[in-house]
Amino acid sequence: MNVFDIQTNEFRSRHIGPNEAETGQMLETIGVSSLEELIEKTIPSSIISEKTPALPGAQNEYEYLQELKKIAEQNKVFKSYIGQGYYGTITPSVILRNVFENPGWYTQYTPYQAEISQGRLESLLNFQTIVADLTALPFSNASLLDEATAAAEAMSMLFHHVNKAGTPGKPKFFVDTALFPQTIDVLITRAAPIGIELVFGAYQDISVDDSFFGAIVQYPDNNGSVNDYRSFINEVHNINGYVVMATDLLALTLLTAPGELGADVAIGSAQRFGVPPGYGGPHAGFFATKEEFKRNMPGRIIGISIDAQGSRALRMALQTREQHIKREKATSNICTAQALLANMAAMYAVYHGPEKLKQIATRITVLAKTLSDGLNELGYINVNSYYFDTLKVQVNNASKIKSIAENNEVNFRYFDEKYIGISLDETTSQEDVLNILYLFAEASGHSGVSLTFNEDDLPDNIPDHAIRHSGYLSHQVFNSHHSETEMMRYIRLLENKDLSLITSMISLGSCTMKLNAATEMIPVSWPGFAQIHPFAPAYQVKGYTYIINALSEYLCDITGFDACSLQPNSGAQGEYAGLLTINRYHKATGNENRNVVLIPISAHGTNPASAVLAGMKVVVVKSDEEGHIDVADLKTKAEQYTDTLAALMVTYPSTHGVFEESIKDICRIIHDNGGQVYMDGANMNAQCGLTSPGTIGADICHLNLHKTFAIPHGGGGPGMGPICAKEHLAAYFPSHIFNDKIELRAHPFPDSHGAVSAAPYGSASILLISYAYIRLLGAGGVKAATQYAILNANYMRSRLEKYFDILYLGANGTCAHEFIVDLRPFKPTSGVEAEDVAKRLMDYGFHAPTMSFPVPGTIMIEPTESEDKAELDRFCDALISIYHEIKAIEEGKISKTDNPLKNAPHTLQIVCADEWTHPYSRQEAAFPLSYITNNKFWPSVSRINNTYGDRNLVCTCEPVESYMEAEKS
Repeated sequence: MNVFDIQTNEFRSRHIGPNEAETGQMLETIGVSSLEELIEKTIPSSIISEKTPALPGAQNEYEYLQELKKIAEQNKVFKSYIGQGYYGTITPSVILRNVFENPGWYTQYTPYQAEISQGRLESLLNFQTIVADLTALPFSNASLLDEATAAAEAMSMLFHHVNKAGTPGKPKFFVDTALFPQTIDVLITRAAPIGIELVFGAYQDISVDDSFFGAIVQYPDNNGSVNDYRSFINEVHNINGYVVMATDLLALTLLTAPGELGADVAIGSAQRFGVPPGYGGPHAGFFATKEEFKRNMPGRIIGISIDAQGSRALRMALQTREQHIKREKATSNICTAQALLANMAAMYAVYHGPEKLKQIATRITVLAKTLSDGLNELGYINVNSYYFDTLKVQVNNASKIKSIAENNEVNFRYFDEKYIGISLDETTSQEDVLNILYLFAEASGHSGVSLTFNEDDLPDNIPDHAIRHSGYLSHQVFNSHHSETEMMRYIRLLENKDLSLITSMISLGSCTMKLNAATEMIPVSWPGFAQIHPFAPAYQVKGYTYIINALSEYLCDITGFDACSLQPNSGAQGEYAGLLTINRYHKATGNENRNVVLIPISAHGTNPASAVLAGMKVVVVKSDEEGHIDVADLKTKAEQYTDTLAALMVTYPSTHGVFEESIKDICRIIHDNGGQVYMDGANMNAQCGLTSPGTIGADICHLNLHKTFAIPHGGGGPGMGPICAKEHLAAYFPSHIFNDKIELRAHPFPDSHGAVSAAPYGSASILLISYAYIRLLGAGGVKAATQYAILNANYMRSRLEKYFDILYLGANGTCAHEFIVDLRPFKPTSGVEAEDVAKRLMDYGFHAPTMSFPVPGTIMIEPTESEDKAELDRFCDALISIYHEIKAIEEGKISKTDNPLKNAPHTLQIVCADEWTHPYSRQEAAFPLSYITNNKFWPSVSRINNTYGDRNLVCTCEPVESYMEAEKS
């Protein structure tokens, strides 16, 4: 054996769980002789790729990090005063190490299983409280993708609220031109497909009438000005319209809150609460609104409920609003959040508390006033009479100042040749202010500057009407953890309430909870990547340029396509971007009438929701008895709509976890009738290196980088959803208002259209993770990861099929990388339902698989390639043990109503209580199998009452008294 080959393939052996001996045992259990035989039985021969993607060879981890350090050095970390929604911030070390760089916080799944997610849910409740308090609006969600998409969601929500069926049309939405340009860009993209007419202008000049349903303004605005919007808001309200206010949480510690000014919705970014710019993200967008919109608000809402013991418990509230329920009737396709970044922002506020947050904001605005006075003495004019942190400075020659500034490694914002923007932030020092003045002095020929710093009083750059008098963050949690010791313990307290990948496997079908390797994660917090502004000049971001171009090429090779856009910052955003691309293609080729999208009934709920947002009409395609697409029904509908067919949205392998033999015929039928084939990339973990959307016959796809390509789920985000396509569609990819200032190969087509995310490359900093995943595995490792994903799934299927019915297998009796266990037969005989099995798995130390999707009453299991045989066996042993518990109920040995499944999960408090009245033992409740003794995870609450939480919706922290009472109980 070549020792150098061992070193090169080192990461592969660490990422892929089973070793060689385990692989042989698993193949024997399945009944095949080799991985190759298993793949031949699983994937139709007609779609097997003849060659492996042209990816580079694998690197070992040490060599990779050394190479990446050199790439990072190509990025120039200038002192940035660009602002425009992205600012310097200081991430407290206790949060950086214990949250952002801690797999106990970034490897969890979305908190659908609330009983084992209480820590994260509490932190997200804190985030909602911060947003609600600072905006003075009672209802907030647990974050959105970024500020621009939050604005688009607000516009869409108000449009649908006002323009209900049967009401007179009010299509117009006023957009103040002093909104951030990237937000305007996204609003333009979002408005057209759903029939919203945008009207642009200055809020002081516009006259709204009954044809307007709403308006949006920025506070402070794009120029940095703090405006008085009260009269304008009243004017919009007088025509029964609504007002969205884009705002800044840090500014709101000093400024009158949007809710107090009369705004109906407040949106923005929580980035400057301790989350670095990261060349655009990820950051937590926020959204707060009035009570009348609480059931229409997009995104996830964390609510307070009670558990089976009557104790306080948190959960995701109002889930019936979500796309998997509402499908094409959904008014938003948002199926994720920025939970990890929302948690960081929440911890930032918890650590600093209301007083320190106000001190940080006061210091910034004092420095801004000092700078403005100094520039005035030099003969420059700050055109803003009132401002918080941003000056718009009138100059004679911006190019001259730009040259001097960049020679001194300083970036300003250049509106044009006559105006320069300067945004100060938490990282700005008195020395920085002096340096800025020296730069402007040099440009104007002054020999020196003099100024006096006064940090004692709030300066007069904030007008009286905008000075905040109301309190905020009075809750106990924001006034208790200000030392590092207290903060460290609070973070760990919450972490211990959450089950993550550091505890056990998370076998969620269609969600791919694979290893997020430390080497992939570490560079994300390197200053050379973390501290870069998304609108920095191109020559300063050559490291990012290299990563973006290389990753784009890799993803094109893997998908078999010609071009890639890395802009969409979630999977659902990728769906939307892909469908817009198809829509634009049809219009450009003279087929504007093509607006029908065929979608299988088994598809993810975001598919039809995205189609509607893209302005398309959804036609559902049936499934046959085997769960496959009903090809006859597809053909009938494709021919029925042959003149208007735009696309088919198809997931492959299917949502049921099967490689359908008819997929090429399906693609041909769509093409024969003038449509394009859109492939949902949710199941790409079963394709990479073995087949590809391009080989299969698709035209475009999105990729969930947080699934197949190792970006962690973060407890409900971040994610990335880039799209890849054939060349004929690439000219219609998302564009960006900033694109004309940068030349990157990921966007080689100049005639593209409209942004879908706030930053040109979405959450660019986490692209590093997927780049690392591919570089460390190499071409052979990427292929092996797919083979082992299929192996692990079929091994578990083979073990479990002796006890449970397995639904929807392929022609040779195998599954793809996931499979469905049917639990419906147990309900008539034992009363046990899928939810009972899900909760009982918590007692065994496991997160439940995907529950009741795509088939109600089932669980869908996806083990991923990262789990070894021992972990797969533990999970199988747990389900088999639960099977025997169900059998005991069926045989009358245990009560149908008082049994371990119906009472699950069992908390430490329940098991250790003085009284035990159940007909099974404490041992059976908490330690049903021997392995649990050494690795017990205790759910912190018992089964949660979902109905109570929806009936009594509370989505912010309780007052201090209630909080302290909850702590005592």
